[in-house]
Amino acid sequence: MAKTDKRVDAYIEKSAAFAQPILQHLRKLVHTNCPDVEETIKWGFPCFDYKGPFCSMAAFKNHCAFGFWKYKLIPDPKGVLSNDGMGSLGKITSLKDIPAQKEMAAFLKAAMKLNDEGVKLPKPAKAAEKKELVVPDYVSKALKKNKKALAIFEAFSYSHKKEYIEWITEAKTDETRNKRIATMLEWLEEGKARNWKYAKK
Repeated sequence: MAKTDKRVDAYIEKSAAFAQPILQHLRKLVHTNCPDVEETIKWGFPCFDYKGPFCSMAAFKNHCAFGFWKYKLIPDPKGVLSNDGMGSLGKITSLKDIPAQKEMAAFLKAAMKLNDEGVKLPKPAKAAEKKELVVPDYVSKALKKNKKALAIFEAFSYSHKKEYIEWITEAKTDETRNKRIATMLEWLEEGKARNWKYAKK
């Protein structure tokens, strides 16, 4: 397997036991169908580049995800490719959730062709109205107690604010939620976005 990255090996080794065979299978599919692909780590998870962004994979607590960078432009007669925020193949919890090798090969070849031809993703249309972000009361109260954090939060873009709010509201327990709020305030005081660790320096 050429053009691999040891950081991807480490990522797979650190992943949950159920995720390891899934990630290894996806990795093999990518390299088999696109021998010139190059591995890297972006945003904290394995990404594959081929004449530009190509595809990526990630492991979470209970599922894995795999996404094509230009999935919207890939022919998909059976409607396999998803747009539910969980990657192009939806939530992958076992090898059975991954399309057959022939189908995956077709998707990968189509994605390669798009990059070979230099096809770019269309720019998203600008929203006619400014998006309104719903900030829970418990977050607002915490921010109001820290003027510096509040000022930085209000100056952030919609997407940066949303990243923090979603991270906090997705907490399963009050304890986790409170810890995340405390971390948010700490990071905001330092002017950091939610995903500052993965931002390009």
